Amino acid sequence: MSRKSKIKIFRILLAIIVLAIIIGAIAYLIPVMKNLSTIEGQEAFKNKVNDSGMIGLLMLFGLQIAQIFLIILPGEPIEILAGMCYGGWGGLLFITISVCIITTAIFFLVRKLGRRFVYDICSEEKVKKIENSKLFKNPKKIEWIMIILFMVPGTPKDLLVYIAGLLPIKPLRFVLISTFARLPSVVSSTFAGDTLMKGDWKTSLAIYAITFLLVGIVVFIVNKFDKSKTTEEALKSIQNDIK
Repeated sequence: MSRKSKIKIFRILLAIIVLAIIIGAIAYLIPVMKNLSTIEGQEAFKNKVNDSGMIGLLMLFGLQIAQIFLIILPGEPIEILAGMCYGGWGGLLFITISVCIITTAIFFLVRKLGRRFVYDICSEEKVKKIENSKLFKNPKKIEWIMIILFMVPGTPKDLLVYIAGLLPIKPLRFVLISTFARLPSVVSSTFAGDTLMKGDWKTSLAIYAITFLLVGIVVFIVNKFDKSKTTEEALKSIQNDIK
């Protein structure tokens, strides 16, 4: 059996395990989630989470690993779940720490194992397109480009984590960028989860709307003063390459 086939089988098995965890978590929480709009229901949910203790934290961390390490889940549902379980600030702290740990591990794995490791996990064609782009070969501009790409909703952040290990960027700088440039998205999701837990759907939607608006304003301002249009080109490049 080829290396690529083994990786594929491993990812399928992990996806099945993750799906089983999600189903188990839903089955475990459904009885109390039905009454989240009431104070009694909210209290029951918190008690359920608190009773889970370290097991609950490890399950959530496992989902976070699957989401970033093998790119098989979108990040927002896990961030929302973290906000529901541990509140806005607690969820934000949990996601930030877990993202930092997993991102650091992936970056150094790529540096150690090289391109073949990245090609086993990600689409080789997409990786090569981004890696060979002139924009991503300029050490002076790459950090700024990464900050914008991690801030903008919808960009393939987890794919960028792998590709960064192949690019001319310092490890510490990248880990800081990939961890903290995500904050607008993580903050909106964890606090939306917190308000959802309280049955306040309108506030959750408002949080997302405000976050998207603020990020949009930042990107607009950057493009306005970026005479070389580097950021605009980077966004177009990454969007075209993932299609």
